[in-house]
Amino acid sequence: MTATTTFRERLYVTWWIWPLPLLAAALLAAEVHMGFPGVRSWLPYVILLPLTAVLIAKMGSTKVEVADGELRAGDAHIPLELLGDVEVIAPEDRRRAMGRELDPAAFVVHRGWVKPLVRVRVTDPEDPTPYWVISTRRPDELAAAIKS
Repeated sequence: MTATTTFRERLYVTWWIWPLPLLAAALLAAEVHMGFPGVRSWLPYVILLPLTAVLIAKMGSTKVEVADGELRAGDAHIPLELLGDVEVIAPEDRRRAMGRELDPAAFVVHRGWVKPLVRVRVTDPEDPTPYWVISTRRPDELAAAIKS
């Protein structure tokens, strides 16, 4: 059986988030170094800077996908037949949707550096989650993939 993927997106950390953690790693490496000769002078930089880059890339990315009749966001998944209305939330309405309008029982996959959101109602009477809110750079494509 082949997998049918109608939408796939990986939400990576944007470029402007990278400098601060890398600067902190460089400062930590400089503190470990503190003028000692030999291995202690370069080893902290060789270890801490790549390790920080890997941690930012791994911890700051998540996958949003519509495949094989399921919506997957992060580690969660739900069959498409249990989903109802799909609403695209514009970047200017994001604050209200993530603030006072947000139901505490909602499932949220939100990345602050990704402005548009998609809200998908859950129609399963057994599920206490009223809807999912998902960050996406391509909200119209995700909404179309969920509806189809």
